[in-house]
Amino acid sequence: MPRSGEDARRRLQQAALDLFLERGYEATTTAEIAARAGVTERTFFRHFPDKREALFHGEAAFRDALAEGVAAAPADLAPLDALQHAFRAAGPVLAANRGFSAPRETVIARTPALQERVLTKTAGLIEALAGALGRRGLDEGVARLAAQAGMAAFTLAVRTWAEDPAAGLDVHLARAFGDLRALSAPPAPPGPSQA
Repeated sequence: MPRSGEDARRRLQQAALDLFLERGYEATTTAEIAARAGVTERTFFRHFPDKREALFHGEAAFRDALAEGVAAAPADLAPLDALQHAFRAAGPVLAANRGFSAPRETVIARTPALQERVLTKTAGLIEALAGALGRRGLDEGVARLAAQAGMAAFTLAVRTWAEDPAAGLDVHLARAFGDLRALSAPPAPPGPSQA
């Protein structure tokens, strides 16, 4: 009985991750990934253009989901609130991939070429978010600034969620976006003990 394409893709991703952790990214070949997954190398290339993309599959769908989340946010929300709404809406996708994400971060931390890919991916997400904010009527420069700030808050939230998963991503998002908003608040006047 033939295996589904989705099943093969998942097995290839897991095989790539396992091998990258065991041997390192540079020392692993696509042929080894395919063999570990129980498929041919040709099947690997039907799913991914190169071994790097085995770790980043789903990026376009995630980018589109975030842009759609901004578009679907209530019209009266401020830009940062619309971004937080979009990131919160993407939470279930992130939660479903938690088992893959944490070890993937380990591989990325060990591999400069993958770190570069993360920067490219992040730039694409920022562009998509800025475009979505622009379609909500925000000035292009301000939309880009909001998207960059929102992405920084999201990155912080995901990182703290990895360290404290019990609280849930929504809690970490609320905290990170609250911290971002607090940066523009005037400082509190010194208390009696600070004077």
